[in-house]
Amino acid sequence: MTRQISCINGPNLNLLGQREPEIYGRLTLGDIETLLNEEAAELDMSVKMLQSNSEGQIVDWLQDARTNASGVILNAAAYTHTSVAIHDALKALDVPVIEVHLSNPAARDDFRQTNFVSPVVTGSIAGLGAAGYVLALKALATLIP
Repeated sequence: MTRQISCINGPNLNLLGQREPEIYGRLTLGDIETLLNEEAAELDMSVKMLQSNSEGQIVDWLQDARTNASGVILNAAAYTHTSVAIHDALKALDVPVIEVHLSNPAARDDFRQTNFVSPVVTGSIAGLGAAGYVLALKALATLIP
């Protein structure tokens, strides 16, 4: 049976490849989706790629993952540092969640030192660019029966 993974991406990630490529890289979110789909085929998984600039939509997708996903890859982007709502939605999940950040927030601005996501996810990958998404998928493959 194919394991369904929700890959949920937060604000401004629709601009990957255009916005601050020196920080976030030159790959687009579509390029990352292609990488994930290629890896997922090898792991008997499927990936549903989602992106929203709206906090409420991300909460809705996390709630949907409770019954429609085997695991979640989450790049909450700026909401990582501000969203109690996303934190609470993550706490309600009974599936593994891997947090991904293209850059390393711990090595950046002071305001990025607050993280509402890390305390309530299974694991975190940061600073490895697009490869972090593929590593997250591989991690989920080991965590999901």
